[in-house]
Amino acid sequence: MKTVYSDDHHLHDYGQELAHGEFVPAYEMPRRADTVIARVRERKLGEVMAPARHGLDPVLRVHDRGLVEFLSTAWDEWQKVWPGTAPLPLSWPIRSMRQVKPQSIGGRLAYYALDACTPITATSWQAATSAADVAVTAAGLVKGGQRAAFALCRPPGHHASRDNFGGYCFLNNAAIAAQWFRDQGAARVAVLDVDYHHGNGTQAIFYDRADVAFASLHGDPANEYPYFLGYADETGEGAGAGFTHNYPLPRGTTWDAYGPALDDAVARIKAYGPEALVISLGVDTFEKDQISKFKLRHDDYARIGAAIARVGVPTLFVMEGGYAVDEIGVNAVNVLEGFEQAA
Repeated sequence: MKTVYSDDHHLHDYGQELAHGEFVPAYEMPRRADTVIARVRERKLGEVMAPARHGLDPVLRVHDRGLVEFLSTAWDEWQKVWPGTAPLPLSWPIRSMRQVKPQSIGGRLAYYALDACTPITATSWQAATSAADVAVTAAGLVKGGQRAAFALCRPPGHHASRDNFGGYCFLNNAAIAAQWFRDQGAARVAVLDVDYHHGNGTQAIFYDRADVAFASLHGDPANEYPYFLGYADETGEGAGAGFTHNYPLPRGTTWDAYGPALDDAVARIKAYGPEALVISLGVDTFEKDQISKFKLRHDDYARIGAAIARVGVPTLFVMEGGYAVDEIGVNAVNVLEGFEQAA
């Protein structure tokens, strides 16, 4: 299996984040991707290649131009007002407020940001666009005849919606790739999200569409981020009714409960009949993950890969979360090797 990877992910490195009322060392750090690519090379998974540059056209197929323009200029605009500090929102347009985009940089940051745990640095935009290039380049390998490819994206993407960023995510790499497959002629595409946290951005982007199905296994949003999407009764709307499937699972979930939920999701995706499958590959379901509460073990990730292989269609793996940094590479590559052995 070929891997697409860029060292440009190092351009997004903010050192610390706001969590539980204090600034702590960042969970989403460059060493995450460094550890994964080291494991890919150690296991000789396949060729590692750099991404081609695809510009913003694929990005703008799923993201609002206003969000894209904001992210590309936010650092410079913020520095003019508050030099030497990181852009972080101080308020949000909650239910009782109008959804009006302000003129000031602080107001627009509040308008576009999902949370306060996704700081923007001077070079975050370059890292985010590089990650999108990684996803589209790897999708091109699958479109070109590869059975599967691995897009080692960082920053991750699945929390970014059409017009919001957050959850460590700026651009939704998996959604960009899924839309790219559609634009290249695939009649139906499916996205399966196995990250511990619900892929709220991906769901929102495709929620009213029948041409891209979405399924997600994740921590129950009654207790877990992002809290406000990912419930079992969210099944799509309009033309997309019936094409979203959510599997919220309780804290402490082991393979005994996770495996049957995954089998059901895989069966639904296979019945949907996609021509391409995009996997939002989060491995923060691991028992030692710093911020997540499932109890999957190393061998379970090979089982995830084998289950995905049963769909039997060209598959793109897109890296998302995973914060047990020393072991993220083992778990991610176990999924890929499990897939290859079963395919």
